[in-house]
Amino acid sequence: MTVLITGAAGFIGMSCAAALLARGDEVVGIDNLNAYYDPALKKARLARLADHGRFRFEKIDVADADAVARIVGGLPDGSAVLHLAAQAGVRYSLENPGAYLETNVRGQLAILEAVRHHGGIRHLAYASSSSVYGGNTKLPFAVEDRVDRPISLYAATKRSAELMSWCYAHLYGLPQTGLRYFTVYGPWGRPDMSAYIFTRSILNGAPIPVFNHGDMQRDFTYIDDIVAGTLAALDRTPGTEGGTEDGAAESGAPPHRLYNLGNNRPEALMDFIGEIEKACGRKAVLDLQPMQPGDVKETCADIATSVRDLGFSPKTTIAEGIPRFVAWFRDYHGI
Repeated sequence: MTVLITGAAGFIGMSCAAALLARGDEVVGIDNLNAYYDPALKKARLARLADHGRFRFEKIDVADADAVARIVGGLPDGSAVLHLAAQAGVRYSLENPGAYLETNVRGQLAILEAVRHHGGIRHLAYASSSSVYGGNTKLPFAVEDRVDRPISLYAATKRSAELMSWCYAHLYGLPQTGLRYFTVYGPWGRPDMSAYIFTRSILNGAPIPVFNHGDMQRDFTYIDDIVAGTLAALDRTPGTEGGTEDGAAESGAPPHRLYNLGNNRPEALMDFIGEIEKACGRKAVLDLQPMQPGDVKETCADIATSVRDLGFSPKTTIAEGIPRFVAWFRDYHGI
């Protein structure tokens, strides 16, 4: 099978590409290698894929509809698209909201239009986010929960992408699956994520920002578990049974499904920091701060439908995953 991955130089994109190549698939990757964080890390990720004869990369902005149409148009019938390109980060959406509309909304539209006009794409799977649950207080978050009250523009754009995909599934019968990722971490992770920020600060003896004075919980999910769930979803094309907007199967409904991919094991932020301290062999200097705009206190994924439909079975605890991340961090930075 040929798979187009958008955001192929990203954390999840590179990891999924490597897994697809390892199982024998052909992978076409696109990414604009922007400077939201150090492009050197993105290029280093791509270098891990470059030796595969079945990997091809083109530097393309996913919001460039003509370029995306050209790439998608060249895919053979029966190909799949894994759309992971996005402007990430809740806090950065307060500083540069235009970037989120450009990539997360216009980029989603460009992919949808290209897939629609191709006519032979088997399945489009795309990344959403646990942020769509907004300030919901009911835990765990389930796909049928209310998601019309986002508390960040990032969340609003990811929810917009879900609604656009539902519309294209309804109008054109495009089989699609949206994946709501929960706080992904691990080797090759993003520098704006907590594991990277905390590890870098602890090793440098610098204070780490701890929001809501540490009274937070996150459903931290290790990258290998996310990759397994993503590929399982990519391989399972929604059929004629369709699915309701909240992901449930319904006869005659559009072929669009939503799944949570999370660890279903929320961890206290201070426990997460403690595991990083142990892996680094140093104590953290804590800079306790109030809750930040757009942040949520707790996340936890209800993964019952993901387990049932995808065989999703996250296994990696933070006690296992954090030492792996810190070991990669030390090696990558030569510390």
